[in-house]
Amino acid sequence: MLTLLLGCLATVVPAPLELTAAENEAAAQLSPPPALRDDPTNRVADDDAAARFGQRLYFDTALSSTGEVACATCHDPELGFADGIELAEGVGTAGKHSPTVLDSARNRWFFWDGRADTAWTQATGPWESPVEHDSSRLEIAHHLAADVVLRPEYEAIFGALPPMEDSTRFPARGRPIPDDLDHPDQVAWASMTADDQDAVTEVFVNAAKAVAAYERKLVTGPSRFDDHVAGVTTLHDDELLGLRIFLANHCVLCHAGPELSDREFHNLLLPVPAWVADPDDYGRYAGIVKLQANPLSGGGAWSDAPDDAATRISQLALTEEQVGQFKTPTLRNVGRTAPYMHAGHFAELEDVVAFYSALDEQGGVGHREEFLAPLDLDEDEQAALVAFLRSLDGTLPDAEWLTAP
Repeated sequence: MLTLLLGCLATVVPAPLELTAAENEAAAQLSPPPALRDDPTNRVADDDAAARFGQRLYFDTALSSTGEVACATCHDPELGFADGIELAEGVGTAGKHSPTVLDSARNRWFFWDGRADTAWTQATGPWESPVEHDSSRLEIAHHLAADVVLRPEYEAIFGALPPMEDSTRFPARGRPIPDDLDHPDQVAWASMTADDQDAVTEVFVNAAKAVAAYERKLVTGPSRFDDHVAGVTTLHDDELLGLRIFLANHCVLCHAGPELSDREFHNLLLPVPAWVADPDDYGRYAGIVKLQANPLSGGGAWSDAPDDAATRISQLALTEEQVGQFKTPTLRNVGRTAPYMHAGHFAELEDVVAFYSALDEQGGVGHREEFLAPLDLDEDEQAALVAFLRSLDGTLPDAEWLTAP
């Protein structure tokens, strides 16, 4: 009788899900995590001393006007190097969700609209943004010169600081604001000689390059999905079904290759949440305009290898198609970095998958990518796709890089 019962049970236990050879081959194209690309625009990109110095700056709240905001405020190690809220909260409220810094060193473009082309260019933006750090390059140079820990570390890497104690030459606060000549920061900046302006900007850029060197340490290791592809472990059946759905529905058109991103920009015509102040955000179109006008880009005078970057930036063409486009984020570590999309549109991964399944809401400017079509997934299929996405969380960087030094 027991043998008969066991035999009956055996007939109802489903066989493990197995992918086809073609599916396994397609999955293999998404793994392992890619190596970091060199950054010739930053001569200290892989300098350990610069990374340690940048780690100090990353957690330093003194680099803000209130003394309460650091890079780690919006890119918190405890929250997957993001911040867990819809819109970034610094000195004020920013207009975008804070993307994770994990694996950001692999990016080709930075910010949701791609208005920076290097990690160090990106780092300069928040420091002088009125709603983020609300600081200025003069304040940052003064802080580095006055701090008994930061000054010797800076000078060991980059050389002597300017004589910041000369308050006649170097006002307490100031930065270039060419479109607002009456702003106090611009007035203070304009009072300086061109040579002193350059000296302060060099300090400002060097500090940003150190932060970028630190962020190159924030690279995650293989995920459970990578281990599956490598034959180390096997994903669960629901995760394998999610992978099958991911491949069958051409998600790899945008989330391509080992980075799980095509590193480009797309318009999803996302529904506009109530907290978004600018529903007509031009996205990539505006980002190109800002990048080409930014003297602190990888193609500018402060770059350590400007030629190739300058060519790449100059060849970016503005087209109507770019209106409302935003950067495709990597799906690596996506389970750690809720909420999702450029303005924190969706609280959970389940909400993201439900949006793609229906595509029945839209808002913003421009037009939705023409290749997008509703996935039309049932509840079990949506749950499976979410399970697969969570399998993409990789091992975290070494603990020494996850806290203030």
